[in-house]
Amino acid sequence: MSVIGSGGRVLPARPGDPKKVGPYRIIGRLGSGGMGTVHAALDPQGARVAVKVIHPAQAEDLEFRARFRREAALSSRVTGPCLIPLLAADPEAAAPWLATAYAPGPTLNQHLTAHGPLTGGGLYAFATGTVQALAAIHQAGVVHRDVKPQNVILTPAGPRVLDFGIAHAADGTSVTRTGVMTGTPGWISPEHYRTGTAGPAGDMFAWGALVAYAATGRFPFGTGAPDVVAYRVMSEAPDLDRLPETLREIVEQALAKDPDERPTAQEAADKCAGLLAAQATQVLPALAGMEPTLVGDLIEAEWEMPTLDDPTWYVPRLSSRKRTVIAVITAAAVIGGIAGGTLAFPSKGGSAGRTTTARPTLPVSAGPHPVSADPHPTSVAQSTGTPTARSVQDALASVPNPAYTRSDDETQPEPGEWATSTRAETSEEKAAAQEIRDLAKAMLATKGWEEAIPEVSFNREAQTVVVTAGPIPQIPEDHQDVFRRVGEMAACTVNSRRLRDQPAAWPYGRFSVYWLYGEQGGDESVLGFGDAADGCTREIAGRWQGDDFGLATAGIPSSDKEEIRVADATVKSLYGAWDARAADAGLEPLGTGTVQLGFDPVEQAMYVWAHEDGYGPLGGRAQQSHLTDVVEKTGCEKLLAEANTNSGWRYTRYVVAMYWGNNGETQIIGSGSCLKD
Repeated sequence: MSVIGSGGRVLPARPGDPKKVGPYRIIGRLGSGGMGTVHAALDPQGARVAVKVIHPAQAEDLEFRARFRREAALSSRVTGPCLIPLLAADPEAAAPWLATAYAPGPTLNQHLTAHGPLTGGGLYAFATGTVQALAAIHQAGVVHRDVKPQNVILTPAGPRVLDFGIAHAADGTSVTRTGVMTGTPGWISPEHYRTGTAGPAGDMFAWGALVAYAATGRFPFGTGAPDVVAYRVMSEAPDLDRLPETLREIVEQALAKDPDERPTAQEAADKCAGLLAAQATQVLPALAGMEPTLVGDLIEAEWEMPTLDDPTWYVPRLSSRKRTVIAVITAAAVIGGIAGGTLAFPSKGGSAGRTTTARPTLPVSAGPHPVSADPHPTSVAQSTGTPTARSVQDALASVPNPAYTRSDDETQPEPGEWATSTRAETSEEKAAAQEIRDLAKAMLATKGWEEAIPEVSFNREAQTVVVTAGPIPQIPEDHQDVFRRVGEMAACTVNSRRLRDQPAAWPYGRFSVYWLYGEQGGDESVLGFGDAADGCTREIAGRWQGDDFGLATAGIPSSDKEEIRVADATVKSLYGAWDARAADAGLEPLGTGTVQLGFDPVEQAMYVWAHEDGYGPLGGRAQQSHLTDVVEKTGCEKLLAEANTNSGWRYTRYVVAMYWGNNGETQIIGSGSCLKD
């Protein structure tokens, strides 16, 4: 039973499916099989997870439970490139389960059926990634024993080998059913057919067949009855026609009838890394022992697989989709150049004579909020006027019968909650709806979308405030995440204040954000949801942290004069502070356009991001640490100075991020509040 089904699409949950497994909230299904069901889930931070739950009938089988216990133990030992990490497991539960990271994408079988064989650099990346995964498995003292197309996922970041359902330790201490051969016909080695031996060499035989199949779309030993396929595996040569000559040699060695003649996974990985590098550079260097991280870069560089997303998988507030973020930032830079809004960056190197333009965003202002020189707030949330999660929860606990009773209910929005919600009726509902619209309008206005004011309605039975929008011409479809964040923050902020101040009277704590589409907006998609009692900002261990969604939002153009002025002055100061530090610490100067700056009005944060290819002035951890320190000290000084003279200024947080141009990823390297406890 693999952890992905239906090409990675999330299927609806069925009656009887659990709402929660361990710490994971179940939101749908990814697939099912004879042994159990794989559920789509979210972890407490909102990251996507695949949770495998064993069927009750299987769980009652002591022998099967022992094998499952073994699977979880072995999976926890294996980490490495092109593998899907085990996150947690409970083999002793009434319904045993294990959770892995989610890997979106089709299986190799599904991809070949839809698109045909892999070619060019993608084929070499596939061969390198899958054999690197086997090398990591074998290094951990584990044998996979079920390498086949159904157990390889083609994710947008590269191939991933999964499913250790019949894996066992290389020392032979496996748990198997007596007299039952494990494995799949066509992917079983000759020695396994003859003697039942299933060692690392058997995995390599299956890998050779896997690469041949990926390159040709044909099974190297043909199809037919299992005994016919077994005869061909043991006695006949594989069909390797149409396999590239450079790859054919290593595949032929892997498919040798004698296991002693096959290369180890590490030997094959070194060979394939060299072939992959040759595809990328047209030069064949000596690459034996190449660092896995460098090989991973090569795999990603040559790998071309479309990014998949499923609108039925609700987007969590805390998840990260780095490729989308980069696309948004890049598109924003182009749009900004056309529309007159630009990112803040220096036009020349050095600290003197720099001219800058800025592309920051308007702040959200709920009224005057001066910041004293030494505010000493008790929390980041309080410093921005939003109650802390603790203050809301304490308020709910302080009354015998709070009006909001679903604070411990983690159920996601049910279908139809939007359709059965109604417009505000009471004076309190009308006031709250207006506040939410005003907050949302202020945030959306920073992107030029001030006309895209959302609708606000109330579902009394579900105790949920519903924020809806769409289809809205002003908001491009690929910016739905911005609307989601705006809707969530506005609804959460207003709800949290009322829960804190009126715990005995205000019945709404939950909120959900819907995007309407289709003919006359007749269809709906849940963009996000949450509970105001859990807090409205990203706080981990009491410290606020930025994320990729905030970075993407900060990269969208705006034209507020105050923010242009602050951004311009801040970037100049950042470059000046870096130049001064560079002279003392021996750092390289920052080139034109290396550092850029924007503002996220949703969580009221300044984002500073640097472009780096891995070999420039910010390529090392020490240099990145210097950059974070410069932003914290110099950037915070500018933000707090503005806050002390401008009562409408709301930005008192900072985030530092790296944009890795060589592999298309972003990384948050620092974030926090300028208001110190």
